[in-house]
Amino acid sequence: MFFNPSMKHKALRKALRMFAETEIGPMARDIDRNATFPWEIVEKMRPLDLFGLQAPKAFGGADMDSISYAIVIEEISRVSAAIGLCLAAHNSLSLHPILRWGTEEQKKRFLPEMVRGEKIGAFCMTEAGIGSDVGGVETSATLEENEYVLSGTKIFVTNGGICGTAIVFATTDSHNPREGAAMFIVEKESPGFVVGEKEDLCGMRANPVSSIYLEDCRVPDKNMLGLPGEGVKIGMETINVGRIGIAAQAVGIAQAAFEDAVVYSKARQQFHKSLSSFQSIRNYLADMATDIDAGRLLLYRACAAQDSGNPFREEAAMAKLFCSEMAVRAANKAVQIHGGYGCSKEYDVERYFRDAKVTEIYEGTSEVQRMVISREVLNRRV
Repeated sequence: MFFNPSMKHKALRKALRMFAETEIGPMARDIDRNATFPWEIVEKMRPLDLFGLQAPKAFGGADMDSISYAIVIEEISRVSAAIGLCLAAHNSLSLHPILRWGTEEQKKRFLPEMVRGEKIGAFCMTEAGIGSDVGGVETSATLEENEYVLSGTKIFVTNGGICGTAIVFATTDSHNPREGAAMFIVEKESPGFVVGEKEDLCGMRANPVSSIYLEDCRVPDKNMLGLPGEGVKIGMETINVGRIGIAAQAVGIAQAAFEDAVVYSKARQQFHKSLSSFQSIRNYLADMATDIDAGRLLLYRACAAQDSGNPFREEAAMAKLFCSEMAVRAANKAVQIHGGYGCSKEYDVERYFRDAKVTEIYEGTSEVQRMVISREVLNRRV
């Protein structure tokens, strides 16, 4: 089947590419080098509804389909993967669970500020003792009258240093963490909510990833998403949506690496010929172009599956697995084509190389994606 994007999707891509190149491009290298989050870009993204991409118009959102969402994340990530990560985590890991499982009162209370970008969302699941093993959560949630008291530490929280609203995974039963797992909407102003130091990471440096300390953090009981015991289900379904965002981010990184490699290969001379005239370089470019197209189609298939209302766990895992590993391959080839300059911070392919690697890790490592896919394959009727 030949995939032919609609005029709506083509127009969206063109508009987002222009915005990203004009507004984010001039500072993309500096915010990575200095590990600074550009609040001035947030101000420019707010009128474009980028903080409410799939939220209903009733809450001020853009009410986009999932392919449109993926296009936005891809085009922003093509210029700055760290800013793309900010939007992906906010929209898929923070807004989505409230839209999907929140009560009407919760939606009315939390969504408007988040959709306007006045409060940026974060998703707090990973702990020092648990990463992929979400059933081993140690952060506790103890009910005291009409409040839950949360105690624990979350690490590697995307948007952690700038979040205004966090989705926090905790357990109400320390003896059986999985059965007592629950999700809470926690505002930064909550007593006992402490933001830790920003992590000094090799990639995604413009995103303020940090730890979140919950020091007897008091949260109204009405801030629980769903019911006690539904935390694992909510968390896993949320991560399925998150994997689509990371796949889109990875495609954006790969596209940027490919475009830079093409330009450089045409300009760079060796043995009185351009690099692009050598068959080995042409093979690299052919592999990159094919990989990117394959990844984008897997991504759009996952998006279509999500919008159909049918289960999309396998499609999301396949897209995330392939696109993240494809982005690493593409960035690696781009560095190789640039030679010594590919290791220089004066060239963006060095940044793409660092940014691509982490896409294989968050929202479930490549090993976890293979576990998910194989489980789905083995459970499928032949």
